[in-house]
Formats: sequence, C-alpha cells, structure tokens
Amino acid sequence: MAKVKAKTGLSKANKILFIIFIILLVATIVVVALSAPKVTVIESGEKEFVDEVKIDEFKPGTYGGIEFNSVDDVVKFYVECFNYNKTLTASYTENGEAKTYYKLLGDENLSVQNLLVEGKENATINKLVPGILGGLFKGAPKGLPPAANRDPVYDIRDDGPNGTKLDEKESHLTADDVLACNVVENEDGTINITIQPKAAYLSMADQDSQGRFFNVLGDISGTVNSIKILSFSQGTIDENFVVNYAGGSGTVTVNPKTKEITAADFEMDVHIDVKHANVTVIKDKSASLDIVYTNHFPASDEFLKESRNIVRK
Repeated sequence: MAKVKAKTGLSKANKILFIIFIILLVATIVVVALSAPKVTVIESGEKEFVDEVKIDEFKPGTYGGIEFNSVDDVVKFYVECFNYNKTLTASYTENGEAKTYYKLLGDENLSVQNLLVEGKENATINKLVPGILGGLFKGAPKGLPPAANRDPVYDIRDDGPNGTKLDEKESHLTADDVLACNVVENEDGTINITIQPKAAYLSMADQDSQGRFFNVLGDISGTVNSIKILSFSQGTIDENFVVNYAGGSGTVTVNPKTKEITAADFEMDVHIDVKHANVTVIKDKSASLDIVYTNHFPASDEFLKESRNIVRK
C-alpha cells in the first residue's frame, strides 16, 4: 500500500487524542522494560496487517423500493443520504443557551486494545489502561462522520491538503474507496446500508478511502516529533511509526422514501506499530496497539447532557 506523502496539521482535538495513544505506548514500554520477572507476561505473535472483508457480501436487488445493482449504486445512494442529513438541523440548549445543531447527533467512544511491547502483553499495564484513557478522553456529540463538529457552521476541519480547510457537510466517498458493502431491508420499510472502506496507511481527512468515511487522525509525524522523551535508534518516523486503518465499517439505517438517516453505527479500526523506539534510557524497543473508535447515532439524552450539558428541545 502506498504511503501518503502529504504533510498536514492535525486538528486540535486529534492532536490531543493522538497524544493519549503516545502516553499509553510510552507507559507500556517503560512498565514492560522495568517490570520484575514476577509480573505476568503473555506471549503474543506479531499482528499481520491484512485488508480483508469483514461484512456480508453485497447481493444486487431491490431494497425499500430502490434498485441496487452495483457498489456504485450503493455508494451513490449513501452519499445522497449523507448530504441530505447534513442539511437537517434541530434546536437544543447547551448550558441553557439556545443552539442549532445537526438533527442527528452521535456519541463517540474509543478503546485501546492489544498493547504489546516486543510482542508481549503485560498484565500490569492492561489494568492501568482504562483509568488512563478514561481520565484523558471525553467523548463529545458530533455529526455523521467525517465530522469536525456538531454545529454545521463549524463542521470544517483545518487539516486538508497544504493546510486547506475541509467542509464536512458533503461526502466525497466514491465506489473506488469501498472494499465491501451490503444492503438489507428491515420489517418497517427502512433499509440498512453497511460500508467497509478500503484500508489506508496514515489516513488523511477526506484524502483517501478511510478519510472519506471516518474521523481519522491525519498526519501524526509532527506530533510524534514533539514527544521529547521518544526517539528512534534508527530509521525515520515514517519507517518506524506505521499507522494502518483496516477492517472498520459503518452501518446507517435510512428511510428510503425521504433519505433521512434515523440511526447509524460506525467503527474505525486502527493498528499502530512502533519500531526501534527509545524512551529515555530504554533503547530500541518495538511496540504496538489497536485503536477502536466508535460513533453511535442517535446519541442518548444522557450522553448529550453528561458530555456537554446539551438538551434536545
């Protein structure tokens, strides 16, 4: 898979998010390197990166009164529904102040899994991860991904090509971006569209298959460089810090008559491999982790209230 050459800046939120992952990796390297032999260590083989289909195959047919004969038909209809739904707004209050946000708001959550150093899993660090992650990451309501905000006015990312801004109110997904998709008709007449985008290396917002479907991290080289206690015993960041997006998918439930999306679930899967890492006095270590980032629509009233004190009117 070809590397993405463009160097762009991460949005503020994604910089914070990525630093969380760096902290977890660094903590894992230190704990494993300094752990006494009595700490339980579970051997685990190196994870192979494979872009394989994880969803049911597409079966051409008529669903909800709409004819789908190809992947192009599915993607075209999905894009039409996405674009229409980003024109729909609703009234809310945030901290008592009247706001106009997207009608369909979702939550966000992430988990870090399979933290390995030198191909080994450490029981001590696994116990610490939930607490570290819970203390640093606080999900916020967002529009359908890719999305930078819950407010259409600010649904713009600042990490486009050469520092350009990206308007996320329209989808630029194409059939060439899709590894697999399917359509299912529900008993109530709605249809479910599931899409699995093709894998991408170091995914960039709106510039590749993953970036046109998920809220990706973007270029992380500058952020890695800014972590002073982390360096590499040989090679470059591009060679030693490999970020692969693969296996994730999204499902939207659509009213085919109106093209309104009534529910959706997205799961973005990311695998990070680090080689030849130096952390202070600890030299030349390899490490890896998996990131699972999810969005569920619609967000519950409880999530809106607890995350940003937002109330639906």
